[in-house]
Amino acid sequence: MKINIFHANECDKKRCTAVKLEKTKRAKMFYHLNQIPRGAIVLNPFSVKAVSIEDKKMVLSKGIVGLDCSWNKVSSSSTFFNLTKYHRALPFLIAASPVNYGKSSTLSTAEAISATLYITGFKNEAKDIMSVFKWGHTFIELNYELLEEYSGASSSAEVVSIQNDFLKNK
Repeated sequence: MKINIFHANECDKKRCTAVKLEKTKRAKMFYHLNQIPRGAIVLNPFSVKAVSIEDKKMVLSKGIVGLDCSWNKVSSSSTFFNLTKYHRALPFLIAASPVNYGKSSTLSTAEAISATLYITGFKNEAKDIMSVFKWGHTFIELNYELLEEYSGASSSAEVVSIQNDFLKNK
């Protein structure tokens, strides 16, 4: 499984989940945009398409790219998003990291990668990603029902429908 992370050097490296994933050899970090692997799925909160089981083959063959940067400084027209055509947004999930615990849709890089793996059918790999953090199991537990529903969806549109139903009934 190819897990790549573009690191923009905008965070406290002691608390950075991307740095810990690299240290534990669960991800490869790079620092230049031209290093984004072609054909990989780039996790992009501005994408119009949600990650789903439809992406499983691409995740397996080309991998995932997480973007570790300050999302307050990035816009939908940013250079990040012109480098590859396979962008996916994550559906509604709750953060479990100590920095953003309980906040919706404010996931750490590790949480975003784990959620992508879980939704695309790589549940054991998703749990392995989170296993390097003391709080990692909490992310899966906190979002378990939604992750299970999203992973059972047959398409991106169905993932969005599940998300919308959840938010409507919340």
